[in-house]
Amino acid sequence: MIRFEDVSVTYDGAAEPSVRGVDFEVPEGELVLLVGPSGVGKSTVLGAVSGLVPHFTGGTLRGRVTVAGRDTRTHKPRELADVVGTVGQDPLSHFVTDTVEDELAYGMESLGLAPAVMRRRVEETLDLLSLAELRDRPIATLSGGQQQRVAIGSVLTPHPRVLVLDEPTSALDPGAAEEVLAVLQRLVHDLGTTVLMAEHRLERVVQYADRLALLPAPGAPLTLGTPAEIMAVSPVRPPVVDLGRLVGWSPLPLTVRDARRRAGPLRERLSTPAPAEPTTPDHPHLAPSPSLSPSQAPARPTTPLLSRLLRGRFGHGRSAPGTTPPPPPSPEVAVVESLAVRRGRVEALRRVDLAAGPGETIALMGRNGAGKSTLLGALVGLVEPAAGSVRVGGAAPHRTAPRDLVRRVGLVPQEPRDLLYADTVAGECAAADEDAGAAAGTCRALVSELLPDIADDTHPRDLSEGQRLALALAVVLTARPPLLLLDEPTRGLDYAAKARLVTVLRGLAAEGHAIVLATHDVELAAELADRVVILADGEVVADGPTAEVVVASPSFAPQVAKILAPGPWLTVAQVGRALS
Repeated sequence: MIRFEDVSVTYDGAAEPSVRGVDFEVPEGELVLLVGPSGVGKSTVLGAVSGLVPHFTGGTLRGRVTVAGRDTRTHKPRELADVVGTVGQDPLSHFVTDTVEDELAYGMESLGLAPAVMRRRVEETLDLLSLAELRDRPIATLSGGQQQRVAIGSVLTPHPRVLVLDEPTSALDPGAAEEVLAVLQRLVHDLGTTVLMAEHRLERVVQYADRLALLPAPGAPLTLGTPAEIMAVSPVRPPVVDLGRLVGWSPLPLTVRDARRRAGPLRERLSTPAPAEPTTPDHPHLAPSPSLSPSQAPARPTTPLLSRLLRGRFGHGRSAPGTTPPPPPSPEVAVVESLAVRRGRVEALRRVDLAAGPGETIALMGRNGAGKSTLLGALVGLVEPAAGSVRVGGAAPHRTAPRDLVRRVGLVPQEPRDLLYADTVAGECAAADEDAGAAAGTCRALVSELLPDIADDTHPRDLSEGQRLALALAVVLTARPPLLLLDEPTRGLDYAAKARLVTVLRGLAAEGHAIVLATHDVELAAELADRVVILADGEVVADGPTAEVVVASPSFAPQVAKILAPGPWLTVAQVGRALS
């Protein structure tokens, strides 16, 4: 169904090909998972299937890619639309219409399907992806995870023979991710749909794949094999595989169920309490992440209002360096009391209480649409309370001027591009230094720590999703705000990049910064958070130490906790220290 024949892709201006000598075949009715560190060209390979590479991105494609017998060199994306359905890393760039139901129908309208067929398929997809309650909602009012489900649904309704998915579960809560992956497996098994998918959160998807295609490094040859074969040699791997390697299990387990069946002797050896998390990174098994290759995206308007608010721009100028001193230290960096927020007819938050102290790291978790991003918005002043109060550094964020607020709280949004508007990485860093009153080069030093080998003249739109997130984090950290907020900070990050992020955030917490992050990444919460707060329908339903909250939750427990339950172990690093 999909065939690559000695394919190499070189983008305009690049000295080396993004991918080189890719040669493999995906038969009809298989789900193949494309794995590898960030920057090895996974998105390029996916784009070549849909024809977006090189017809949209530019560059030169050598070799041959065929999909259902059609050569993508001579067939443009619109001529492949009846065969290939594509969902990229950014759901917002996918949408054409305003409401959920219209978006699900749009692709079928473009193909000229009968109204009765369209109606039936829309209803089926609404049920499959648990979107029925959202059918009339404007897409702009949905959470990031809800938008991702709509984007996936919009490519399912035309019933394409091939699905190409880039990070399809990155914004989904664990339950929604399982639903989407179960739907994909049903399409593969029952309808013979062919799926080629890239995903960094391997703990979610490895067990669903028929085969894995490994790109181990930029320019390296692609290796195709069974999940067990590839996981034995892959530089990126989920915690369940790392645990198997640590204790010498053979063959390596790929699922929690497989690991639990072998874990009895290991549980007996782990008789001592779990040690506290150290302040140094716990990822000796992670390979270093190479520099990341470009993901091409259309240009967008500069200086959006959200960017100006988040970075402290106000009126027609910028805050003068040093004019506003940082707020004095207080016992609690942020206090939320009986907070209620309404978004139109939707009560997004109600009766929420939260306090964050210096050096504390709190993970906000919960299903898509639970109110996590809304709570972060209230803490940074983007959302006005309907009732209750929010105080950050003693001030009400929604009543504080942005130039003052930027020194109290910083938000890295779910879409990092909302924060970025300069034409180069160097331009973003220079603006961040000026806004924060920081010494020249402060932001650039942070970028170098998070993004090795990224050139100053790189345009932010030419960065991958993970790179843009790291750049946005560096921009926010330049002001050294006492309260740091992050919304889905590991979207698009591989395990090595996530390890670097954990190291940076641990260092900030050790310096006394309070960190609140909204995440569906249960492994990140287990690795980093002191407390976990679970939201459901706008209310806090659990709040306590990480080990107590996640171990008791089948949805939000990390893989190690599920394998070694009822013990307190959350990470492979904890198990390794205990065994040594």
